[in-house]
Amino acid sequence: MDQLSDFLDPVLLREINDDELYTNGQLGRHIQLHEEEFPELDNITLVIAGITENRGNGNFQSTTKAANTIRKQLYKLHYWHTEVAIADIGNIKCGVSLQDSYAAIRSVVSTLTANGKTVLLIGGSHDNTLAQYAAYKEREMQVHVSCIDAFVDLSQENPVRSKNFLMDMLTGEPNFIAHYNHLAFQSYFVHPNMLETLDKLRFDFYRAGHVSASLEEMEPVLRNTDMLSFDISAIKYSDAPANKECPNGLTGVEACTLTKFAGMSNNLSSIGFYGYDPEADQDDLTAKQISQMVWYFIDGLYKKLQESDVKDRDNFNEYHTLFGEVDTLFLQSKRTQRWWMQMPDESFIPCSPADYALASRNEIPERWLRVQERN
Repeated sequence: MDQLSDFLDPVLLREINDDELYTNGQLGRHIQLHEEEFPELDNITLVIAGITENRGNGNFQSTTKAANTIRKQLYKLHYWHTEVAIADIGNIKCGVSLQDSYAAIRSVVSTLTANGKTVLLIGGSHDNTLAQYAAYKEREMQVHVSCIDAFVDLSQENPVRSKNFLMDMLTGEPNFIAHYNHLAFQSYFVHPNMLETLDKLRFDFYRAGHVSASLEEMEPVLRNTDMLSFDISAIKYSDAPANKECPNGLTGVEACTLTKFAGMSNNLSSIGFYGYDPEADQDDLTAKQISQMVWYFIDGLYKKLQESDVKDRDNFNEYHTLFGEVDTLFLQSKRTQRWWMQMPDESFIPCSPADYALASRNEIPERWLRVQERN
């Protein structure tokens, strides 16, 4: 993986910490940093990479300082889970063209995930999600993709790349998206035809109000996700002042809970935080919000390490139930209290206690139906 350094600019600690000395408990003292030498990644669980490419937002400024602004706040937070070894490999270089930058991001994510690393991307415009997905497409991997965004970026009329990239990602050929989830969209920003398109493709989508009211129901959705893209527009302005488009949306606490759920996923291998503009931020509050979301993602990674495989039945409670003519087995982890539901092909999918409650009343859980429709 040493060849990755060709795509990266090192991070100079003096540029992000205001000459402060980190205490022994802070992340800044423990993250292996690509400053003078590229870090050794063999024993690393989580790899952080900054993205500075911003041309997809439709402006002429090709680079953004978002990644380093987030780092400044992240490194100050305390490191609770030393079992999760972390390295920061620097910022992915911008190319001459936007496509060159996509290629660099794709190469970095592809190499790291192929070597079993979880990749965390910070900074850049939301269209860089295309490059994140391209890392899996390059390896011909079927993936479950989730996006958390107030908007559904399927607008064919809008020439701005960050507003239309989903069309290419979801319908381009060859396509390796096994399933797509869109969380926290706000209806008044979304043309009904866009939702019809998602529904015809058998994809799932959840309004911001539904996500807030049924937050625990989002855990199984994210547990089944291989790749997550989080646009800061999903968080309401009062909790993320750099988001000047949405007075409503997720609270900061809800955003942190969702990223914790993502970290707990056994499937997830990359997550990207996009759309942050440090020039629009107030007192770096949005950077602090994102850094705390990253902290909760690390917390989720730690909790994932405590979970058993569903094949190890001694660590699960088993519940047999019948709805309709379907005899189904539900599993509940004794360690984390999370639930799984068996499908007719005997595979297990993540589910919630509400799904078990429905099945116990002889009602078919919608999650079961949606998965059956796609099979």
